[in-house]
Amino acid sequence: MGFGDNFFKKIEEKTNVSKENIVNLAKKIQSKNLKDEGTLKELIKEVGEMAGKPVSEETEQKIINAVIEDKVPKDLDKMI
Repeated sequence: MGFGDNFFKKIEEKTNVSKENIVNLAKKIQSKNLKDEGTLKELIKEVGEMAGKPVSEETEQKIINAVIEDKVPKDLDKMI
């Protein structure tokens, strides 16, 4: 799946995270076990810091559960 500049522009507008940071994070995620709770906590913390948004423990746990249980939407364009 390829992402165009419009996709990254929408993400940057909503999160203040640059395309470069998004691409670097995506590369990092590719080598991670996304079914591991510890790994997910690290990634959630990193993304929160990038966006300058604190992530509560409750929200963190909801994200972890959604990822582990494969309940994350497959169409990223619909999420933004």
